[in-house]
Amino acid sequence: MTIAAIGSIPLILVLGNSMLIPILPKMKSELDLSQFQTSLIITVFSISAAIMIPILGYFSDRFTRKAVIIPALILYGCGGILAGASAAWFSNAYTWILAGRIMQGIGAAGTTSMAMALTGDLFKGGEQSKVLGLVEASNGFGKVVSPIIGSLLALLFWYAAFFAFPIFCLISILLTIFFIKEKKKKKEPPSFGEYVKSLVSVFKTEGRWLFVAYLAGATCLFTLFGILFYISDILEKDYKIDGVLKGSILAIPLLFMTTTSYFTGSKIGKNMKLMKKLIVLGLLLMTVSFGVLVFFTKLVPFFAILVISSVGTGLALPCINSFITGSVSMEQRGFVTSLYGSVRFLGVAVGPPIYGALMEWSRSGMFLSTAGLTLLVGLLCLAFIHVGKKESSKDTEKEKDTLFEKLQFT
Repeated sequence: MTIAAIGSIPLILVLGNSMLIPILPKMKSELDLSQFQTSLIITVFSISAAIMIPILGYFSDRFTRKAVIIPALILYGCGGILAGASAAWFSNAYTWILAGRIMQGIGAAGTTSMAMALTGDLFKGGEQSKVLGLVEASNGFGKVVSPIIGSLLALLFWYAAFFAFPIFCLISILLTIFFIKEKKKKKEPPSFGEYVKSLVSVFKTEGRWLFVAYLAGATCLFTLFGILFYISDILEKDYKIDGVLKGSILAIPLLFMTTTSYFTGSKIGKNMKLMKKLIVLGLLLMTVSFGVLVFFTKLVPFFAILVISSVGTGLALPCINSFITGSVSMEQRGFVTSLYGSVRFLGVAVGPPIYGALMEWSRSGMFLSTAGLTLLVGLLCLAFIHVGKKESSKDTEKEKDTLFEKLQFT
């Protein structure tokens, strides 16, 4: 139940964007919005989350994870109520929907990164990697079911999804309260100055590979949400597919990503060499997939090739999560994982508007530039993450709570 409670936290986050993807074209027509205004529904949520995540990460290190998670989920639910009420009853609905989405973004800042930090606090070694794989799988499962849920709710009225958010948040809040038992901190939290110094030392010693890992995570989310935005648009425009069928089609690549994430997390343990290989392999699979998609326009072969990219994302993300979560001690884990969450959110935020612009420019250019990006990030991971020989696990655990005592960096 502890794992279920932790898994419910990122699940809530994913619903915030993925559940709205199928209804964006309907929202665009109902509120008479431009393509750019429509993409802002996703972007303002993600940018506000990206800004707040490091701040909440600091507070979670200073106090407790639950002290951040529960108020964040409450704010998230209230933002959904504001957005739904605006769409139903306000004359200038779009402005108030954006305000509600900003509230939701601030609340979302206390979700996935906090769940990853909690996992690092409560589980160790191979068990930690397995639970992180489950957290990423929960994240992916949310992406699979949320387009379908969003499409089903839209059968009631197009803005019904907004009113569903507080219900999901309430479930997660109850699970968090009753089933997550945090360890008591044995010593007083450091002063702000000491905390900053310790973080500076972390980034001095492990900064290069850490920033590359951040970039890899952001790239995975950027391409995922960019492609979902593109698919949602073409399904409605070119194929006249909407509703539940559209949500089900959007779920296909996400299902492959989720399944791959689960199996990757359960197999990698503390094998850092394997993690590095899977990150690079995953990014190369994404490169191949996006490069080949240029030549396919029909729906079935298009999705068959796109699935290769989904598998690549499912290979890379759990390994990146394990690297970052295990890279620092418990005292700095909240901030470091939060900064990672912030970068991931920025990837989500810029995906729809950039892909919207690329769609108007050139379909081939969109896929080739995406392939170029994933290839570059894969090469950076290959160059900057160097795994040395490991000492015995007993010696490693005695030194300190990190996966990276024996990592060597260029």
